[in-house]
Amino acid sequence: MRDTISKKRSEWIVQNSKVKGVKGAVRRVLVVDDEPTIREVVALCLQLLGGWDVLTAVSGREALNLANAEPPDVIVLDVMMPEMDGFAFLQHLRADPATQQIPVVLLTANNYLPNSDQFAQLGVMLTIAKPFHSVDLVQQIAQTMDW
Repeated sequence: MRDTISKKRSEWIVQNSKVKGVKGAVRRVLVVDDEPTIREVVALCLQLLGGWDVLTAVSGREALNLANAEPPDVIVLDVMMPEMDGFAFLQHLRADPATQQIPVVLLTANNYLPNSDQFAQLGVMLTIAKPFHSVDLVQQIAQTMDW
């Protein structure tokens, strides 16, 4: 029984492994979240459903280093993180000429939705509330990025 479920799940993943609208090139996404479970779930969704190359970071500082070393096509960023929250990260990202043009998608808890004017000033492309549906997450990013 378990093998049958795994096989059906694998078949579904293969059939749905590319989000409609993806235009060929493999995209690189940097996922930044201090919560290991959320970080892993987001990364797996983007890899399996989007077919994208995914880098992960546990902190804003690590993400800034990765964004400079291996520039992503988009950053999926948690807002509430210790030491450097999402907004502080965005300020650092936008201050560096090497990273200032990287698009950002924010992941935020339902009970923490900051002012949308602040998003626009910091160049946020999309805000996705947690919890999210895995397929919707991938589709929203692909649609926003015109992939």
